[in-house]
Amino acid sequence: MRRILAGLETEYGLLVSGRGAADQIDDATTLIRSYPGECLSVWDYRYESPRSDLRGFKQSRLTFDPEDAKFDVGRSRGPDAEIRSDRILPNGARLYNDHGHPEYSTPECLSLRELALADKAGELAVLRAATAYSQQQNLDVRVYKNNTDFHGASYGTHENYLVPRTMGFEALYAAIAPMLVVRQILTGAGKVGAETGAKCPFQISQRADFFSELATVDTLFRRPLFNTRDEPHADPLKWTRLHVIAGDANMITTSTVLKVGLVKLALLLALDGEPPRWKLKDPIRTFQEISRDQAFEFKIELEGRSWTTAYEILDSYLSAARATLGLDPEMEQLVDRCRGLSEELRLGGPGEIKDQVDWAAKRSMIESFLEEESLAWDDPSLPSYDLEYSNIDPSEGLYHALVEIGSVRERTAITASDLESRLHRHLEPTRAFARGIAVSKFSDRIQTACWRSVTFDAGDEVLELELPPDREYPPHLEDLTDVESFVAAIGEQS
Repeated sequence: MRRILAGLETEYGLLVSGRGAADQIDDATTLIRSYPGECLSVWDYRYESPRSDLRGFKQSRLTFDPEDAKFDVGRSRGPDAEIRSDRILPNGARLYNDHGHPEYSTPECLSLRELALADKAGELAVLRAATAYSQQQNLDVRVYKNNTDFHGASYGTHENYLVPRTMGFEALYAAIAPMLVVRQILTGAGKVGAETGAKCPFQISQRADFFSELATVDTLFRRPLFNTRDEPHADPLKWTRLHVIAGDANMITTSTVLKVGLVKLALLLALDGEPPRWKLKDPIRTFQEISRDQAFEFKIELEGRSWTTAYEILDSYLSAARATLGLDPEMEQLVDRCRGLSEELRLGGPGEIKDQVDWAAKRSMIESFLEEESLAWDDPSLPSYDLEYSNIDPSEGLYHALVEIGSVRERTAITASDLESRLHRHLEPTRAFARGIAVSKFSDRIQTACWRSVTFDAGDEVLELELPPDREYPPHLEDLTDVESFVAAIGEQS
């Protein structure tokens, strides 16, 4: 079975005592610079092109939220590189400030389990930076792995999948868009209330309120269901990076595995199998209706005035994968788990999946609180309980409390040593492993580094070492003691 390289980028919500929205960028920058772990600050921006579109053109400018822009009026800041303050970690990950939010971009992973653990290691990295910042500034600093501030602002959790350039926009959109709409029933993070449109007590997706377009390169305003940014972070003649912005930030690793695994399944069907063909009449409206459906029926109107459900669309992908793909054990397990959870939800409601799915766990937690306190869904205290579910501090966060009492079962076993090891090394033989080795062993010789390459000072010349994404990097790289041997060893693999 073809293997797809994937990664996650998570922007974290930041709350600093005595500070407001106007201080957000400065606070996030200081937090990143406070990171106490091993890192290197030489990110290479040459290959970043956020205005390039998969459809073959370059957008003249990106749209920005006019409310956010108000906070920058009259303020002078340094160069973008100083504001972002990129840190490259020895596991090959990237930690930086993205528009006033600490962001952790995982190393590129092949297995779903490794990506889920890499994502959890990111929580540890951000928490350590926040703790150091708090101690240095004598401020109370809290960090939330969520997607909304409950005052109209949203920040993203983006997914990245590397696929062959031969797979064009039309094929990608046809295969992926229906999956992005329906997967939320198993992968949403859940949210109290609504920030746009009609009121509702609870939603499945935190991001549903914030999408208005079908397909654009934008990510900050007028956000699309399908992001068309063409920024491969690899040879652009060979590779396309599918940049997904329509997912939620997950605390439960099962939800993370399902979120990424279902998109991989759709991509594999488009590449090697027979993807189901669904034409939704209004994908954006449908995305929001599913998120708000309090009956969990998840009805979907198709073109031609016919109807289906999210359950049926999801099952069509699972059935097609079983029928046309030679699935490896991890993807077989994904199909079985998705089918089981979907059926439990359809027959028994969210209470049946509350131990493995974020939105159901959060809803159950809030329902228990409402019953104990004799409160209604419109009680103003509920957003604070919602927010504390995503607090990444194990001593305070309600997700961690649910794990502690057994209400949430982590199917991916997580220990402190698991996370610690994944902050110091990437364990798969992907290019992240090679990047991390370079950062930890040869930092004094590195001029710049990015997803695509590492540039070394080679005495009388500058040497850029390309890190192809489809290569398996040998474990003996870790044993090498000089840059020249490291470069030669990677060159031998080409």
